[in-house]
Amino acid sequence: MSWIWHRSRPASILQRIGSRYAGITLERSCSIWVRARLPSVPYKRYRRQLCRGTTDLHPLVLVPSMAHHANVAYSVKTSEDKDLNYTMFQAFEWYTPSGGVHWNHLKGKVPSLSDMGITAFWIPPPYKAASGDNSVGYDIYDLWDLGEFDQKGFRHTKYGTKEELDALVKTANEQGIVTYVDTVLNHKSGADRTEVFPAVQVDPEDRLRDIGEKRDIEGVDFDNRTGQNAIFRIWGKFWSTRVDIEKRNYDFLMGADVDPTIPEVQEDLFDWGAWIIDDLGAAGFRVDAVKHIDYRFMSDFIKSARARTRKPALFAVGEFWKDSLWDINNWLNNLGTQFSVFDVPLHYNFKEASDSWNRFDMRKIFDDTLVRSRPNDAVTFVDNHDTQPGQSLESWVQPWFKPLAYALILLRGAGYPCVFYGDMYGCAGPGNQFQQPVSQLADFVRARKLFAYGATWDAWDHSNCIGWVRSGDKDHDGCAVVLCNGSEGGS
Repeated sequence: MSWIWHRSRPASILQRIGSRYAGITLERSCSIWVRARLPSVPYKRYRRQLCRGTTDLHPLVLVPSMAHHANVAYSVKTSEDKDLNYTMFQAFEWYTPSGGVHWNHLKGKVPSLSDMGITAFWIPPPYKAASGDNSVGYDIYDLWDLGEFDQKGFRHTKYGTKEELDALVKTANEQGIVTYVDTVLNHKSGADRTEVFPAVQVDPEDRLRDIGEKRDIEGVDFDNRTGQNAIFRIWGKFWSTRVDIEKRNYDFLMGADVDPTIPEVQEDLFDWGAWIIDDLGAAGFRVDAVKHIDYRFMSDFIKSARARTRKPALFAVGEFWKDSLWDINNWLNNLGTQFSVFDVPLHYNFKEASDSWNRFDMRKIFDDTLVRSRPNDAVTFVDNHDTQPGQSLESWVQPWFKPLAYALILLRGAGYPCVFYGDMYGCAGPGNQFQQPVSQLADFVRARKLFAYGATWDAWDHSNCIGWVRSGDKDHDGCAVVLCNGSEGGS
C-alpha cells in the first residue's frame, strides 16, 4: 500500500481515501465516517508507506493506562480478551426512573452492552440517600446501606435492593464488564437530629471572608432557628487549604461537610472504601466533587483502598468540574498517586463546536484538554447526568454534533472514553422533554472494539474537515475516519 496525502479540499480527501481501499463506504452527512480494513504490516514499514512525501500526518503511540490494567486484571473473560479496547458506560441518567427497578433493568442490558464492546459500568451512588426512593444518590445519608436496611422510608434505594445490586455486578463480571462505584465522600445529608453550635456566616463568593458575628445556629447550610440559608463556618474550625481555590476556597459544597482530617472520620472512610470494593467485587471508584475534598486525604484514600483490597490496579476517576486545564493538572500533580479525571475542558470544546456549527475550527477541538496534556489520566466523555437539560451544570452538546464527538473519543488512541446512558438510550428532561438517542452510537462503540487499534496518524489540514488513520495491529484491522462539521466540508 502506498499512501500520499496532499493538502486539498475536504471532498478530495474523501475521494482519495475512498479510492485507496476496496469495499470502503462513504456516508455523506455532518458526520462522515470512513472505515477501512487496513493491512497489518510492521510499524516502520507502515510509517514509510503512509507518510511518503508528506509531513501532514503525525503518529500518536500511547502506553497502557491504569484503566487498561484494571480492565485486564478484573474484567477479561479469556486470555484472548486482554488486548481489547476498553470502554466505560455511565449506567444512569439524572431522570432514571425511581421505584427500585434500575438494577434489574440494567442487568437485562448486560449481554447486549458486553457484545457491543462496553467493558466497565459506572453505576450511580448505590447507598441510601436523604430523599430516599426519589434520590439520584448525591444527598448521601448512609454509605454502608446498599439497599439492605429500612431507612428513610424504604429498604431499597432508588435503584433497587442490595441483592439486586449484587446480582447485577455478578452478571456484569461474568460478561467481562467491571463495576466502578460512584463515591460521595465530600458531604452527608438527612441527619436524624440537629444540634446547636457556634458558627460564623461567610461570603458565598469569598469563603475566607466572614460577614457576620459568631452566633449559635442549628443546622449546617440552613439555620433551623431562623430559617436562613447561608454558608456557615463552625467557630474554631477552618476550611481545608488543599482544595480548589475557586471562591478563594471551595472546601464547602453542600450539606454537612465531612472533615477527613479527623482520625476517626478518616479511618471510617478507609474501612468503607475497602469494604465496598470487596463486598461488591467492584474494580474501582468514580469520586464525586473531588475539587472540594482535601487532596492529601484523596490520595491516602485511594492508596489505602489499593493496599487493603490487594488490587494495585484499582481504578479511580474523579469529577473535578472546571474548564481549566491548569487547575486540573495542578490537582493531579498534588496527589502523588495515579488518579484519572474526567476531561471537562474537552466537553466544553464539544459544546462550543456544537453551538458554532461550521464556524468552529475542528483542528482546535483538542486545544487545552486533558486528553492532549496527559492522555493516560483522561477519561473522555460527551455529556453526563449533570450536563443534561435541566441540571445544575447544563451544557448539553447539540445532537447534530454528538456523532462527531463520539468518534473523537471512541476511535482514537488517547483517553479512556465514557459513553452516557442518555446518549445510548435517550433520556428525560424537565417537563415532557425527551432527548433522543445518538444515531448509530452502538455502531461507534462496536467499531472501537473491532477496529480502533494501533498508532494514530492525523491529517488535520482543513478547518471543517479532519481525518485520521489507525494503523491496526497484529490482531486487529485498523480504520480511517473523516469528520466534517459543515456543508462545504461534506460536499
